Amino acid sequence: MQTDNRFLDDLARVIGGAVSAASGVRDEVEAKVRHQLDGVFSRMDLVTREEFDVVRDMAALARQENERLAERLGGLEARLAKLGKAKPKRSPTAARAKKASTSATKKADKAG
Repeated sequence: MQTDNRFLDDLARVIGGAVSAASGVRDEVEAKVRHQLDGVFSRMDLVTREEFDVVRDMAALARQENERLAERLGGLEARLAKLGKAKPKRSPTAARAKKASTSATKKADKAG
């Protein structure tokens, strides 16, 4: 009976050693994978969470400002329409573009 107990003790020791070795291998594999992933992520030029949060907040503020300005522009356009001056002024760039387009059309008509 004592030999059976000795056999079980030896078996338990062998199994315990195998579990310990497997745990060591698992830790080593985990460290290797972590090292490889750190290298991959460092080459990807990713932003930190803090940088992301700052830019997200800046975008939210810009969106709010854009909405505020759109409302203000709508109000100004409504006031302008009430005053009877709804005819929009043409910007100098737009006037030059129209003039150039007209000139090109005239030249094409003469050539054709």
